[in-house]
This record gives sequence, structure tokens and C-alpha cells, in this order.
Amino acid sequence: MGTSLFTSCSFSWRYHQQIIPSSHMHTQCSLENGISTTKVIPDSGESKVVDGGIEKWTGLMKRRSVLVSGVSLISSIGLGSPREGLAVVKQGLLAGRIPGLSEPDEQGWRTYRRPDEKSGGHGVGWSPIIPYAFSVPQDWEEVPVSIADLGGTEIDLRFGSSKEGKLFVIVAPVLRFSDGLGDNAKIELIGPPDKVINAFGPEVIGENVEGKVISMNVAEHSGRTYYQYELEPPHALITATAAGNRLYLFNVTASGLQWKRHYSDLKRISDSFRVV
Repeated sequence: MGTSLFTSCSFSWRYHQQIIPSSHMHTQCSLENGISTTKVIPDSGESKVVDGGIEKWTGLMKRRSVLVSGVSLISSIGLGSPREGLAVVKQGLLAGRIPGLSEPDEQGWRTYRRPDEKSGGHGVGWSPIIPYAFSVPQDWEEVPVSIADLGGTEIDLRFGSSKEGKLFVIVAPVLRFSDGLGDNAKIELIGPPDKVINAFGPEVIGENVEGKVISMNVAEHSGRTYYQYELEPPHALITATAAGNRLYLFNVTASGLQWKRHYSDLKRISDSFRVV
């Protein structure tokens, strides 16, 4: 719905406390390109009196027309099309972050897949990050990543739920840990499960993992090997794998109460991690 503005073609004009009656002016109204315009033509006998005022009045009307144009533009966004107005706001809110969550399934779980268009190469000369995916309950949402976080710029993604816990993904170059792995690294070539968790566990929990690992498992999906760990304390589920020239560390953690109440969901989230 647009906004229409109407201008009367007859008026009295006050300038410097002097009223110039409308009888001394002739007005002409016309419609050009859908815009109503008004021309003011003074009587020849009064031209010397009003010429200067006409110029100032014309300038005033020009400035007013600029203001009206601005109002019309805002009206066309806010009133003309609610969907377009919301799209502009939404685009601004999402600047720099591309969402990758699916719609909820019948159980209320959503799948996140790292968008192909998402930036982040973690270093000059590195190939694009191979996408990864995982599933979370409906109330889990992506949260901003700060370079001041544990893991620094190698944290690629964070998610959280005030009710159940939080997770983050570290994507690190394998050359930091082992030479000669090339561009098609496999987690088995980096080392067995105990070596990997002892080397990379501090990257995740910020402290030595000795005495904290209560279980280690090896799983294979679509030809790729995943190491799965459970640590306590802190309560954490870590999944590690390698792809391309990077190591992927997927960490799901929670407080003691969250761990007790929502362990099954947290374990399902951890087990769902895949590099695709």
C-alpha cells in the first residue's frame, strides 16, 4: 500500500509578516510522471514585489519535496510491502553469518550443514574447509564466535542451548601436529585414539586430559574413521576426525545438572557429527 500526498493549488503565502493574497498569483497544477506539480505565476503588475519571495518560496518547496521523497521511500518499505521491509532487516542481522540449519523433523531435531559459501580458510594458502554436519534439538541455536575464545581463530562454529548445553567445532591444520600427511589426511595416520586425545584434548578443554578420559571408541561412516571420547570432569563428548588437510574436533559439553538431565540428547548430538 503506497502513501499519497495531496497539495492544494490555492493558498495564501506569508513572508516576512507580509501577506500576498492569492489574487495576485496564478497557480497551475499539472500531473507529470505521476507526480503532482504546482507552478506559481505572479501578476505582471506585482512582479517586482513578489519575485524575490517567489525564489525563496520555490527553494522551500524544493527542500520540502526532498523530505517528501524520503518519507515516500520509508513508506514504500515499511507500509508498501511488509515482506520487503522485513527482508531488509533480516539481511542486516545476518550479515557475515550464513545460516545452515534445516527445518525441524518430526522429532523436533534440526540438521546443521556448514554452508559452502561460508568464509573461513584458517590461513592463507589453505583449501576451502570441507563441509561438516550434525543434528541438534530444536532449541539449539548458532552463537557468535570470538577470536578470544579457547581455540582462537580455529574455532569455526559455536552452538548453544540454555537448557541443555553447548558445542563448538575446531578446524585445525594437520601440519601443526604431523608432517607428511598431504592434502588427504586420515585420523588413523595422525595416531591411535589415545595419542590423538592426549595431543588434542587440551585444545578442547583447556587443560591436560590425563585421568579424565572415561571412554574411547572408534566408528566408521562412509569410509571415514571417527574417534569418540567421553571426558569427566569437565563433562565433555569429543569426536575427532581428519579430512583434506585439516583435523576436525567436535566438542559437546554441559554443566553437571545439564549432563544429568540431558545426557541422551548430548550423546546423540556428538554421535551425529560427520564430515561430508
